[in-house]
Amino acid sequence: MAIVWGGDRVAKVSQSLADDFAPGDLLIVMQHNGELLHVPAGAAAKADQAVAAATDAFDRMGDVSDDQITQFYLDFAAAISDDERFAPIAAANASDVDLARVSGRSVTRLILDDTMRASMVAGLEGWASSPSGRGRVVEVIDHDGWQLEQIIDGLGVVGFVFEGRPNVFADATGVLRGGNTVVFRIGSDALGTAEAIVEHALAPALASSGLPHGAASLVASASRASGWAMMGDPRLSLAVARGSGLATSQLGAVARQAGNAVSLHGTGGAWIVAAPDADTQDFAAAIYHSLDRKVCNTLNTVCISRDRVDDLVPALLHALERAGERRAAEPKLHVDPSAMDAVPESWFSAVVPISRADGDVEEPRAEAIEAGSLGNEWEWEDSPEVTLAIVEDVDEAVELFNTYSPKFAASLISSDPEAHSRFFAMIDSPFVGNGFTRWVDGQYALNKPELGLSNWEHGRLFGRSGILSGDSAYSVRIRARQSNPDIGR
Repeated sequence: MAIVWGGDRVAKVSQSLADDFAPGDLLIVMQHNGELLHVPAGAAAKADQAVAAATDAFDRMGDVSDDQITQFYLDFAAAISDDERFAPIAAANASDVDLARVSGRSVTRLILDDTMRASMVAGLEGWASSPSGRGRVVEVIDHDGWQLEQIIDGLGVVGFVFEGRPNVFADATGVLRGGNTVVFRIGSDALGTAEAIVEHALAPALASSGLPHGAASLVASASRASGWAMMGDPRLSLAVARGSGLATSQLGAVARQAGNAVSLHGTGGAWIVAAPDADTQDFAAAIYHSLDRKVCNTLNTVCISRDRVDDLVPALLHALERAGERRAAEPKLHVDPSAMDAVPESWFSAVVPISRADGDVEEPRAEAIEAGSLGNEWEWEDSPEVTLAIVEDVDEAVELFNTYSPKFAASLISSDPEAHSRFFAMIDSPFVGNGFTRWVDGQYALNKPELGLSNWEHGRLFGRSGILSGDSAYSVRIRARQSNPDIGR
């Protein structure tokens, strides 16, 4: 069957899709590439049910006090802290971890250990102590006989699709602080844990604090299609996706073409640029401290000015080795054509065990990549991976970043204030620094619980920073106060 997309192009329904399609199913046609997404009726129904509950709850949030919302966070945190109430959650998580291991999938972010549990409690207590913002008057405009007030208020239903990290529930409920409601779908590996958290901690906290039952709703489906259905629901006021780059981009595209505002937290990979005057020790420290573990703000690409190759390339390699030693793993270097002559042959000829999600594999320690691949983000487990490019100057590095990167985080190593000013003005990045890249984090940098970090891959964000926090999701309402009843136009 021919399916028209993009106005003047056609996609063909595959035989397998046709065989699987049943009455009541949905077909989402991606208008940017013609991809056909099949949403079974069951998955669509679960998404619809959860969004409907969050929508109904938002209609009642205007009658909920800030003290009730504070109490919700405290009750949620108390449930996670209580060993007896946490026991079934821990058991569900152990089951999820075992199933993931049997399936050969990574469990690095799935294990709800004591550290993650403590961070959940700290995050919830952080939301409890955070100001609401609801009702705050941001501007007053006086007229003859009347006055206008611009007032902060809740935005609406915020939809989240998360990777399989159990602590995301503490993150996602942050938007309730400002009077919003939330609907979320978590990766299938963590679904059992998520359902246990809802049953034994989240739902009881909603009830005890007097918040509407659907104020935080889980899409209880392991199907990725339920995430597509949720993100494409026009009742969302903001669609937030966190996870791997390709999956996050797809979810964002579904939300965009449904008319939903989008905040994506997927593709990252930070860049460090060494200027001609870069201090060698400062450069090496920035490299080392940007590679402690793999998250979105981990160092991915290094650009070194050509006239500093002789000392900064060895400094990079040594820092990369140290980062690997810290994780008891061998590092991996990807070499742009511009840097082939700058890397010792011994790095290309050495075959070492590289830690991957499925286990160690034997690979060359350094490998060439094609020109134009500088933006590839390396999703490593224990073996730190970076790309090296040699540039003529900082301006060339900025041009490469603006062309190939997902426009996320960038640092310039230089002692020249004017160079930093130019770097900040020219580079198309929401997060710019002068040292290690791992500072890009809401809790670490802003002292606020973070819901996610956004890059500028699809353009700059309107009206907020790249760090999404509980106080980032709001709307502005306007109220008129008329003192003279006889005014008119």
